[in-house]
Amino acid sequence: MNLMKFQLNAIRELLIAMEEGSCDIILKSPTGSGKTIMLTHFMNEYATGHARTVFVWLTPGKGNLEEQSKRKMDLYIHNSSTKLLSDVMTSGFSENDFCFINWEKLTKKSNNALKDSERTNFLEWIEKAHNAGLSFEVIIDESHQNFTEKSDAIVQLFKTDKIIRCSATPIIDKSAKLIEISEADVIAEGLIKKLLVINGDFPALVDTENPTEYLLEKALKKQNELVCSFSKYESNVNPLIIVQLPNNSDVLLDTVISWFESQHISIENGLLAVWLSARHDNLEAIEKNDGKQIAVIIKQAVATGWDCPRAHILVKLREGMDETFEIQTIGRIRRMPEAHHYGNDALDSCYLYTFDSKFTQGAQAALGKNALSAKTIFLKNEYKKISLIKEQRTQILDTQDDAMALKSITEYLKTTYNLDDDCKQNKTRLETGTENAEKFVFSEKIEHTTFSGEARSIADISSDNLNVVKFRQKLNTHTHGREFHNRVGRIGLEIGLEYASVVTILGKLFANEGKFLYKDKLLELSIKEWYAFVINNFDALRHAFRFAMANGAQTTTLGLEQVSEKPFFIPQSALFTFDSSSKVQSEFKKNVYTGYLSSAESRSASEKLFERFCENCSSVDWWYKNGDKGDEYFSIVYVDNSNRQKLFYPDYILSVKGETWIVETKGGFDKTGVSEDIDIFSPKKCAVLQTYLKKHNLHGGFVRQDKASMELLICTDEYTDDVSSNAWKVLKACL
Repeated sequence: MNLMKFQLNAIRELLIAMEEGSCDIILKSPTGSGKTIMLTHFMNEYATGHARTVFVWLTPGKGNLEEQSKRKMDLYIHNSSTKLLSDVMTSGFSENDFCFINWEKLTKKSNNALKDSERTNFLEWIEKAHNAGLSFEVIIDESHQNFTEKSDAIVQLFKTDKIIRCSATPIIDKSAKLIEISEADVIAEGLIKKLLVINGDFPALVDTENPTEYLLEKALKKQNELVCSFSKYESNVNPLIIVQLPNNSDVLLDTVISWFESQHISIENGLLAVWLSARHDNLEAIEKNDGKQIAVIIKQAVATGWDCPRAHILVKLREGMDETFEIQTIGRIRRMPEAHHYGNDALDSCYLYTFDSKFTQGAQAALGKNALSAKTIFLKNEYKKISLIKEQRTQILDTQDDAMALKSITEYLKTTYNLDDDCKQNKTRLETGTENAEKFVFSEKIEHTTFSGEARSIADISSDNLNVVKFRQKLNTHTHGREFHNRVGRIGLEIGLEYASVVTILGKLFANEGKFLYKDKLLELSIKEWYAFVINNFDALRHAFRFAMANGAQTTTLGLEQVSEKPFFIPQSALFTFDSSSKVQSEFKKNVYTGYLSSAESRSASEKLFERFCENCSSVDWWYKNGDKGDEYFSIVYVDNSNRQKLFYPDYILSVKGETWIVETKGGFDKTGVSEDIDIFSPKKCAVLQTYLKKHNLHGGFVRQDKASMELLICTDEYTDDVSSNAWKVLKACL
């Protein structure tokens, strides 16, 4: 299974956090982001590098989550030693076990899953594991759900120095290490829907005698529209409506069932499902994309642990829920049914219909800019024939070239540290470092650091208040082999290289082993020295690998066989999202769409400044805000330094005095001239944009704000972070 970039980053951060002190770790991961995929790969990677480890994955009581999670690990990580509580009770714990346990089976005597004597046996298995030299690492899944003092008492028995707590809506502990996966990253990969539309197309005043029927009518109408849209893509997805009832509402349940029956959607014909604590109707195969059920009526049952990607619409008739539970319920309609976006605004959105103002406010607060007001806007007639040539990737297989990666890393290190073919001098230069590059450690011993000192309070226990203490350990290739493997694997995660590729690159650059011959070898280390070098300089090496892939402008010329050129036309319509609470709602008349407002969201500060500039600049005839992912938007192909193809979506297309410009906006320069652009690929993107502009006889560049002068600047030449260079010119003087 190929992991997404954000998933690889999360795995890397988890591995790093496991090495940093003894504080707990919180993984905040949006529903639909593949949390189980990430955690199972993380556990496998960690266990591979750490002997005598046992992972215990604790889940809440509802939904048989422990069984679901175990099945997924068996699917993702072949031949892994996974166990349920029943397996532990039979055979105990062994090295590299991954145990999935429902904690309520251990804490609730009323559960009847374990008798008192069996609970005692469970404690004995833990004690036997400790006596055998095993160490436990604990993951608490859905950590916001009913985790009590009794549950915590169970965790304490494992005597772990780290607890990983996972949830889409975790209870944040400021003393813990927070690893947060942004919804923007999950959306960009197409795993969850781009937008939550709340009460779409509602008039300013809703005059209805029956609010329930009004909401249900809206939902069913939307469901019918989505069915038609899916059919155009030859997809068998049958979008599902979730109707959520208040507790103790049997009368309302009967009302909803009767209304659906009036629409020929009934329990009898299998099109209506009911999932309540004491009632289950027509739930078989409801999770499948082509399931026949059109709607399901719920209360709280599906808030946790239910995975039904075709769920598209939520009708919320419920009142008085806490915010955490509300967000979990919304998560049920956010997954993409086929794990990709369709380039269709209707299908790439999910829908909430409710008259519960508290729920709406809570949802908007939780989902932030992904819960904005929305409307469909249409392209003005005069811009329907505007066209450009867009570039797309033609190669289906991954084009990453290990040889190019090796060459790029070699050149980066040579340039950064002024290295040549003299390995002895290279060692000295790497040990010395530079003003902008880290020093490398050379030793046959493994070096680590810790802290010493005094702290009067917990707040004083920080690296700023304590002294750094280094300690060294004689390297043993057997005992440190796991740590070496762990470090090599994590270096590869930085740029998506396989373990074998990273070992080869590190060997060719630094080891004197015969199988690692390389004409541009930088060091000649013995195997023990090489092991220690990789372990001791893990941070410096992974930074070098990462920056080497982005260093410099575009150097590879893409042939016609690598790039597909297609005509691009501005989409005829767009789902426009905006902040309806903004005090200013003026229409930008120069935008190519009718009804494009100044309150457009989501927008970066640079994008907002540039849009205002375009609207107020007399030289600008019209402008268009491009999308950031999808076949329907304008794109240019570029490659990183390992020849991996990537797509660049410039932010804006505009006309200046009848000539077409293409512009990308980036973070600005602060008042001292320091760059605030966090995109390490900006030089490559700028170079490939200039190549494209010259090829097609167009204009454009990269735009950033200079906070010292409060002016927008444009770079139409080689990219640089030096705001004082001639590459950056005042934008309004160039138009």
